[in-house]
Amino acid sequence: MPNILLGDDDEELTQLLQEYLHNHGIQCDCVHDGQAVMSKLKDSASHTPYDLLVLDIMMPKTDGLSVLRQLPSISDIPVIMLTAKGEEIDRIIGLELGADDYITKPCNPRELLARINAVIKRTSMSASEHLTLPESRLQLDQNQRICQIDGTELQVTGTEFDLLVALLKQKGDVVSKEWLSEHVLQRELQPFDRSLDVHVSRLRKKLQPFHDEPIKAVRGRGYQLVL
Repeated sequence: MPNILLGDDDEELTQLLQEYLHNHGIQCDCVHDGQAVMSKLKDSASHTPYDLLVLDIMMPKTDGLSVLRQLPSISDIPVIMLTAKGEEIDRIIGLELGADDYITKPCNPRELLARINAVIKRTSMSASEHLTLPESRLQLDQNQRICQIDGTELQVTGTEFDLLVALLKQKGDVVSKEWLSEHVLQRELQPFDRSLDVHVSRLRKKLQPFHDEPIKAVRGRGYQLVL
C-alpha cells in the first residue's frame, strides 16, 4: 500500500481526501501547516518513508513554496502541488523548485488519485541495467535512478530523470510534446499547460555546464536531445 503525506490547512478537505484515498488502497497521513510537513518528513526518514507528498501552496506558518525550497536538504520525495485555480505563477515556481506535478483546487478526488498513481508508478519503475548509447555522454541507471554525465552524477528530480530516459531512447529524433506528456507526465497535453516546458527548462539548465544546447526546442514539433 503506497504511503503518502498530504499537507493542506483545509481539515475538512483533507479528511475527505484521506478517506477516499484509503478506500482506493493508499495510506494517507494529513498535516495542516508547512512546519508540520517538514517535521513529518524528518521523522519518517528514520522509520517508514513516504512515497509521495501532496502539498498545498497556501498554508500557515510555512507556505508550500518555502517547503519546496527546503525539501532537497531533507528528502528526494516526489511532490504533487495543490494550487488555487488561476494561480499559474505559483504552479510555474513550484515546478521550477522541483515539484513533479500539480493539480488545481478544488480538486476532483478521482483526478488526484490518478495523478498520485501516475507519479508513484514513474518513480518506482526499475530496470536491471543502465541505459546508455555509444554516441551519448549520458548514463542512466534505471534501477537506482541515478543520472551521470561524463562520469559525474547529476542531481535530477524523478520527472527530470524520466524525461531523460524518454529523450535518450529517441536521441537525435524530435520527440513531440504530446508524446512526452502522455508517457512521462502520464496525461494528455492540455492547452496552456506549461508543466512539460518548465521541467525541460529546468533539466536543460542542469545539463548546460556540459553542453551549450543539450536539449533543442523545435518550434511546433517538440524536443530533441543532442548531448
